[in-house]
Amino acid sequence: MCVKKGKSMFLCHQCKRSGSWQLFQDYIGLQNATEIAPVKTKGKSAIFSQAVLPAIHVDAADEEDIKKAHELWAQGIPCGDADADTRNRVLEAFEIKLIKPETLKKYSVRYKDNCLLLPWFHIDKSLAGMKILRKSDESQTDITETSLPRGEQRGGLFGWNVITRAHEEVVLTATELDAMAVQQETKAVALALPHGISVLPQEVLAYLEQFKRITLWFNNDVRSWDAAKRFGKKLNEKRCYIIRPKDNRPQPFQALKQGLNLSQILQSAHALGHKSILSFRALRQDVFSELLHVTEVAGVKWKRFTQMNKLLKGHRPGELTVFTGPTGSGKTTFMSEYSLDLAMQGVSTLWGSFEIRNVRLAKMMLTQFAQKSFGEYLSEFDHWADKFENLPIYFMNFYGQEDLKKVIDTMSHAVYVHDIQHVIIDNLQFMMGMDTHMDRFWKQDLVVSAFRKFASVNNCHVTLVMHPRKEKDSDMLQNASIFGGVKASQEADNILILQDRRLTSQRGKKFLQVGCL
Repeated sequence: MCVKKGKSMFLCHQCKRSGSWQLFQDYIGLQNATEIAPVKTKGKSAIFSQAVLPAIHVDAADEEDIKKAHELWAQGIPCGDADADTRNRVLEAFEIKLIKPETLKKYSVRYKDNCLLLPWFHIDKSLAGMKILRKSDESQTDITETSLPRGEQRGGLFGWNVITRAHEEVVLTATELDAMAVQQETKAVALALPHGISVLPQEVLAYLEQFKRITLWFNNDVRSWDAAKRFGKKLNEKRCYIIRPKDNRPQPFQALKQGLNLSQILQSAHALGHKSILSFRALRQDVFSELLHVTEVAGVKWKRFTQMNKLLKGHRPGELTVFTGPTGSGKTTFMSEYSLDLAMQGVSTLWGSFEIRNVRLAKMMLTQFAQKSFGEYLSEFDHWADKFENLPIYFMNFYGQEDLKKVIDTMSHAVYVHDIQHVIIDNLQFMMGMDTHMDRFWKQDLVVSAFRKFASVNNCHVTLVMHPRKEKDSDMLQNASIFGGVKASQEADNILILQDRRLTSQRGKKFLQVGCL
């Protein structure tokens, strides 16, 4: 069993239960003695061994996915054991002819009909799920990816079946093909993360406890570089090494296709070092990377709001955005689609909706995602809901006034567990509520400062939706129109103002005013 009390999680390898420290205490009977079978013994361990644990709750949809994964796995044909003609046809169809048969056999890759099955394994080497590469028509070049089980229930690691207790070093990659390329060309043990660079689940941390050296080898773009540094902090920087991004150091499978020497690239890995001590030598590659990838450093580009890319250049981590607009102008509606646009590009998002219930918000986002009204297309709900589940979007279970410390703790937990990159607080005044014991403006300044610090320390973008002051209908909103003191506009990196001129002029429209500070 792996227990991380400081990070409030545990994972039992035997029964595959995982959860919070509180739940662990309940399980072993420290606070829930009613579930302990009475045993006459002097040793505590004997008492704990008699704990009657509740059954593991599995959602019906997840249970169906797991069942389907096992059925596909049983029907699949091992690629390594197939005849040469069949194997070559499969490898050519999926454009992976560079992966050798012995490598496919080592990683237990199978195929069925027009699907390639890439298995994930639990820590006890049992099947946890799989990624399915599907090619519907041999004349098409597009290959679709699906996962079983879907969403958060994705567990296990690709390649864990090759791990033994003797292994002390491992290479982590973003895709299964990358892991096989590393192992084949360098003979190093390589694993693929179940969610790629989007999130490093805390359950995976238990798998990696045995390794003294972990090398993170992702792609050579800025987002992969940021993910590698973020994951390194979770895995303990002292044992982590990173392949620094350069043109001649792409992700492993691409390096194999380009004929590069993977062993030399792997040997060039650098230690993360101590988080509180830096020299220019440590910053040198980061500076070079920013100069080399100017466009990517500007942030993730919007696809539904392309005009914003000209003004803000992109959505960047570690910044604070303040968004305001008149009551009833559609701030939540806009912010919903704004965040959805980013989430669809892999930006892990946490919504704190203190003004409307999460059900209404999720309904709005699903409608915007599908771009159709489900009142007329209710029969398509399951199709779009399945797709929406795969987006990295999470919701805080808050509504109305809430304590700031509790909100910050929840955000910190989400950043650690789900690698959140964008947090939305909608809206700040509803979260603060009414407090007669403290000056309202002073309290708001403290809250804004707390969110500013959170964004900087966690390298996470925070968006605050705020009400404006009461202004004349004929006057346009300005930075000074943000409710409260000047702290919000001073701390913000970006200010978005939704102007609504529909009631002030015959041809009035709604438009977004953008300010970069």
